[in-house]
Amino acid sequence: MKPTLYHCRNARSFRPLWALEELEMEYELVVMPFPPRVHYKPYMELNPLGTIPLFVDGETKMTESTAICEYLGQHAQGTDMIVRPDEADYGTYLNWMYFSDATLTFPQTLVLRYEMLEPKARRQPQVADDYRMWFAGRLMAVERRLEHSMFMAADRFTMADIAIGYAILLASVLPPLENCITPTTKAYLNRLRDRPAFKRAQTMQKESQMVQAPDAK
Repeated sequence: MKPTLYHCRNARSFRPLWALEELEMEYELVVMPFPPRVHYKPYMELNPLGTIPLFVDGETKMTESTAICEYLGQHAQGTDMIVRPDEADYGTYLNWMYFSDATLTFPQTLVLRYEMLEPKARRQPQVADDYRMWFAGRLMAVERRLEHSMFMAADRFTMADIAIGYAILLASVLPPLENCITPTTKAYLNRLRDRPAFKRAQTMQKESQMVQAPDAK
């Protein structure tokens, strides 16, 4: 059976969707309305956390986007999209993989929630401002890396570029964060957007029919 990726458009699940296209693997894509815990209740039976993504490959179930990317790279044949332990940049690669979510995407979710998603009465401008500054400050580590390299690790395109690239992509479409993107990181994002697999992933999420809950009218 083909592995299945449960996805919401432009959510963190875009990382494994992009990785699947880069690896040219066969898969099933289930596109759900965001957030699925509210708008597609059957999803809670599959992933009680209600978070995105969910990746199912036989008995394997995974909910962390960067971990799914690493899993895909480890299981693909002949790919150089992961950095292996015997390579000099292995530690750098792992650090960027973890950095992408724990340090970059985390503050983005707080800005998104407390400036855009919560009802106006529950929004917290101070929280949003604090985490906007957090994101901008942490993004400078990416800036410094890109001043000396075209890629995040091993002088080639890897899963670390998907992981970091998604965080920059998300910032680019969120008005509260788009001004944090420097010319260097913007140029990096534009290079990633030019990749055929990135374009295919964008097309897949746009053209795939969104599922509806059984009681949806």
